[in-house]
Amino acid sequence: MEDLIAQENTPIFQRIKDYLVREITAGRWKEGEVVPSEQALVRQFGVSRMTVNRAVRELTAEHVLTRRQGSGTFVAPQKYQATLLEIRSIADEIRARGHAHRSALHLLERTRASEPLALQFGIEAGQPLFHSVIVHFDNDVPIQVEDRWVNPACAPDYMEQDFSSITPNQHLMAAAPLQGATYSVEALAPPREIADMLAIDARQCCLVYKRKTSSLGRAASVVTMWHPGHLYQFTGSVG
Repeated sequence: MEDLIAQENTPIFQRIKDYLVREITAGRWKEGEVVPSEQALVRQFGVSRMTVNRAVRELTAEHVLTRRQGSGTFVAPQKYQATLLEIRSIADEIRARGHAHRSALHLLERTRASEPLALQFGIEAGQPLFHSVIVHFDNDVPIQVEDRWVNPACAPDYMEQDFSSITPNQHLMAAAPLQGATYSVEALAPPREIADMLAIDARQCCLVYKRKTSSLGRAASVVTMWHPGHLYQFTGSVG
């Protein structure tokens, strides 16, 4: 009864918005698929074109829908979310959305610290480092290129890990308990090789998340994570 009263008190344009969002969430219309026309929604709900237009216009502004002139209204590309205030494995974030995670290892090597990397790790240039480049997929959509440098003193078994079944984050959280982290986020055009791994045009902007973690008084990891700007957003809350 309370639900019925609440529905009756809800403005009709909001009911139309709720209906469209509910059907998208249920999978009736998937990303990129066309939704009913405004005229069809007018007939379905028995309301004015102005009311339907307001619902569609607001969902477009909220990036739930996208309009294409002369073609119709479509389900907008999803914005994948990652938290800034909590360091989580990307595999856990993807599975929390009810999606499937997989990864592709592009590089895993033992190398030597350049001057800039040595400065970040607080070690001498030429000291050994581990280096990995991994692409992470959400339901087979590439959403992150993880370019990571690791201090062998903190994670000596890094090179022996199977990164198709465990993420670097998951291994490092166990091998080098987190003591602290610094990070930055900026919008950058990707290098060609990054754009190719993300299957985007190199002219598209990426959200780039750079983070350095420390463990037991040492710099443990320095990572740069590239995300397609049109698919990704960072979120967080305090309190």
